[in-house]
Amino acid sequence: MPKLNLHRSDYTSSIGSELDASLRNEALQPHFDKPKRKLTKSPYLTEKNVQRRWASLDNADSQQHLLDEHTLQHMMEYSKNIEHFIGTLKMPVGMAGPLRINGLFARDDFLVPLATTEAALVASYNRGSQLLTAAGGATAMLLNEGVTRTPAFAFFDISEAGQFVAWVVTQYATFKSIAEQTTSHGKLTDISVSIEGNHVYLVFEFLTGDASGQNMVTIATNAVLEYIIENTPVEPEHAFLDGNLSGDKKANAQTLRSVRGKKVTAEAHIPAALVEKYLHTTPEKMMQFAQITTVGGALSGTIGINAHYANALAALYIACGQDAACVAESAVGMTRLEVDRNGDLYASVTLPNLMVGTVGGGTGLPSQKACLDLMGLHGNGKSQALAEVAAALCLAGELSIVGAFCAGHFSRAHHKLARK
Repeated sequence: MPKLNLHRSDYTSSIGSELDASLRNEALQPHFDKPKRKLTKSPYLTEKNVQRRWASLDNADSQQHLLDEHTLQHMMEYSKNIEHFIGTLKMPVGMAGPLRINGLFARDDFLVPLATTEAALVASYNRGSQLLTAAGGATAMLLNEGVTRTPAFAFFDISEAGQFVAWVVTQYATFKSIAEQTTSHGKLTDISVSIEGNHVYLVFEFLTGDASGQNMVTIATNAVLEYIIENTPVEPEHAFLDGNLSGDKKANAQTLRSVRGKKVTAEAHIPAALVEKYLHTTPEKMMQFAQITTVGGALSGTIGINAHYANALAALYIACGQDAACVAESAVGMTRLEVDRNGDLYASVTLPNLMVGTVGGGTGLPSQKACLDLMGLHGNGKSQALAEVAAALCLAGELSIVGAFCAGHFSRAHHKLARK
């Protein structure tokens, strides 16, 4: 691929220009002098430990922002969510909506809280939400759910691996009983086997109720792993709780045809007149944009095709106490924009990796619970609805950002809302 500025005569290495050889060698060597600062040995959240940490940090200005009066009043509520606690971080929270959703579980006009520091983001989702609502709402459907953990085993050769698998396939009832003794909510629903040479991967699939469930399936799978190590007729050379086949916190393609977390699809037929009114473009132009960016995505090696699911999911996850690191996998999915037989816009999104919960984890923390409560989605029986809200929110964002590119407004919006 040709580069426009390949032969710059003025290019010099910043490292070479700033550091001579002797200084580089000294800077990059190990240093064994004692650290100047230390944390408390105990990671736990107690008033005394917090005081000791701030004494070590010795920064009164930072302390007044991170350990304000409200945080001091509520800090014990964080004790099961953080180690070496020093305070709380404040982020701006905006609302997008109303977002009308006609789902199997989410059926309402939602005002969706989004926590972000990126200007123009909430405005974009707000515009997309209003467009969908004007078009009658987004239809959303939860397709499947399940959380996986994948222990891995290495044997001397394929023969030993085969003998191990022959034993494993007779043990499902035992494994299920052991796993479900560790949790009152989780259910082991299936185990699949993958063999690669002398390696064996067991894919444990769980239902986790209204919790996101990653800790739940880790504890349950570990109990089964211990049983396997003690009872297998063929001893592995080594074994690990997870062999990286689950896709945990990593973008991966396998869930496009299966599920990890909750798999949801959402769609809408939007009249051309509304596309013009809200987005200032046409269904034909949006379909053309989708076609050229699909090819661009394929050329770049992207997994799935979407414009910016990550923006919606990161802002929603942070606001609502979800595991923000799961955006890495949750932001995989497929967006389609087409002109339907009536000349209107058909838009759909499918997200197979929505790791969301409405109980457990960070969902019970004060601010995060408040955001879930704003949507009426905190507590038992609400996680499927939250997943459908997440998918519909992504659909709103896809419509708005593609409309902005097609109308030539994308840069203008950021210049207007983000420049200081």
